[in-house]
Amino acid sequence: MDNPLLQTDGLPPFSAIRPEHVEPAIDQILSDNRRQLDALLADGRDHDYDSLVRPLEAMTDRLSKAWSPVSHLNSVMNSEELRAAYNACLPKLSEYSTELGQNEALFRAYEQISQRPEFNRLTAAQRKTVENALRDFRLAGVDLPAEQKQRYRDIASRLSELSSKFGENVLDATHAWELLLPDASRLDGLPESSLAMLKQAAAQKDADGYRLTLDFPCVFAVLAYAEDRELRREIYTAFGTRASDQGPNAGRWDNRELMEEILSLRHEQARLLGFANYAERSLATKMADSTDAVIDFLTDLAARSRPQAQQELEELRAFANETLGLAELEPWDITWAGEKLRQARYQLSQEDLRPYFPAPRVIDGLFQVVERLYQVRIVERTHEVEIWHPDAQFFEIRDPDGTVRGQFYTDLYAREKKRGGAWMDECRVRRQTAGGVQTPVAYLTCNFTPPVGDAPALLTHDEVQTLFHEFGHGLHHMLTRVDCASVSGINGVPWDAVELPSQFMENWCWDREALDLFAAHYQTGERIPDTLYQRMQAAKNFQSAMQMVRQLEFSLFDFRLHLEYDPARGPRVQELLEEVRDQVAVMRPPAWHRFPNSFSHIFAGGYAAGYYSYKWAEVLSADAFSRFEEEGIFSADAGTDFRTHILEKGGSEDLMDLYVAFRGRKPTIDALLRHSGLAA
Repeated sequence: MDNPLLQTDGLPPFSAIRPEHVEPAIDQILSDNRRQLDALLADGRDHDYDSLVRPLEAMTDRLSKAWSPVSHLNSVMNSEELRAAYNACLPKLSEYSTELGQNEALFRAYEQISQRPEFNRLTAAQRKTVENALRDFRLAGVDLPAEQKQRYRDIASRLSELSSKFGENVLDATHAWELLLPDASRLDGLPESSLAMLKQAAAQKDADGYRLTLDFPCVFAVLAYAEDRELRREIYTAFGTRASDQGPNAGRWDNRELMEEILSLRHEQARLLGFANYAERSLATKMADSTDAVIDFLTDLAARSRPQAQQELEELRAFANETLGLAELEPWDITWAGEKLRQARYQLSQEDLRPYFPAPRVIDGLFQVVERLYQVRIVERTHEVEIWHPDAQFFEIRDPDGTVRGQFYTDLYAREKKRGGAWMDECRVRRQTAGGVQTPVAYLTCNFTPPVGDAPALLTHDEVQTLFHEFGHGLHHMLTRVDCASVSGINGVPWDAVELPSQFMENWCWDREALDLFAAHYQTGERIPDTLYQRMQAAKNFQSAMQMVRQLEFSLFDFRLHLEYDPARGPRVQELLEEVRDQVAVMRPPAWHRFPNSFSHIFAGGYAAGYYSYKWAEVLSADAFSRFEEEGIFSADAGTDFRTHILEKGGSEDLMDLYVAFRGRKPTIDALLRHSGLAA
């Protein structure tokens, strides 16, 4: 039987993919690519863009189309067999990538293209492709002596393995814990929707009663609503000590040594390339021009927000003491007491809004918002393609003339063997091929509260924002007009700007005109009543400063961890975290809490020395939305300009130039502070 992973012409044949297909397919493609590269460079002839870059792009695309479904399935349908096949390929892929980056003949060929008289006649995207490639050759160590080149390659391979193992440990630790309750006596306070979810979770394991897990919808339900303080403490402890030396599974999947080795190797690799530390290396592909600029930005935001955060916490403590009878507010009380205070102050909880956000209507409303903003049409085609799970769906985005612009899969609900969190990833990237333009395809993955019984899934407003956020990433990938793969969609976009389109989309979750497109009671069809909407708006910035300093804590911790790494002292993970908390935090977790051990963004994702990007890009996104506040949230001119200058251009031009073309000026921090309820 032919290997389905080698059939890369159409969409992935998910039902045919087996773990035993993975390694042979990757081995064959890597072998084919090496042979083709040798042939390209063999005769030493002069190269131009068409003779070198286009065939290389085709080789990269073939490999990506085989690996993409493997990586995706490993995240959403994890199994021991697939995990083993996936991990077997990681060092091979790392070796191949570094091999390309250190290929001196290939580097010289790109230099040759950049020095040809006709280079300036290439398109902006083609020039950026070559310029980025030359930068990336140097960042891969092409100029290093042979011994250091090999050390770089060894480090890159090991880091790939360590990052994968870190994520696996978090996944395993998350799904290893459960608490089966025979009845609902300890679940007082939980809304009916959450009780039904926990009962369904037990039934899926052929058990009676209620099954609690560390999937986020369950964790949030308990921390926000459970009157049983001991139950809140128990789930807070289990969630906050995952993959560590503490908690109910202490030592079983401990990520401490992995973190230490990852940080050590990143630092060594950065030093090999001539950087003082990994934070400097990280900024080589970002908008921020110095490590001082990042630290100053985060420190300034902390100075603006911490006094208000302290005031918010004191208000919560006073309320908990006077109204809830809690003399001491513990970390596992914060969310619960916060919900009580929100209800007392605004007569509003997340549960009041949930009935107005049935998932099918929210998805349809999201599509309507996008269709009005960008003059496209979104059509479901699930039954025409292969999917990996009954929860998955498939859609395509069409231009007004019916041309397919992009396609995407969704997989929205939490379940076992699925990585936590929410993300957008590439399935296919737009590029010019001999047969025409390849349609970009995206995966949009979330972990929302699943539907229970025959009722639709009812989302919290936070989950609605998450859906809009991830779809913003998807639009950046799918609406691109760039035909060069390495700067198409999100590719080539500075990492500290890549959150701009995603955070930008969240604004439509708050506006009445947009909400009326989709927010309707799942039983009656009633729109959100004016009084409820007004309470929702009034509560928008409830504890916003506490949320701000929490994000700043993560950002400063990540950046300083990579900026200040000293081989003589080691990573000082917990010590450094405490220093950052001294600076910005208002509520400290217990000493046994182990947040870093499950900080997958920086240890198993792409945000190392880059978590600050969320706040950096939020300045851009808030400022961008302020144009819609001025002109109307469905302004045709503003929507067209954002699509044309931001979404369609991808990484093909300087991001700040593109932003100024959209906004007419550089961004200011004013809109972010206003949206966050902070004084300018």
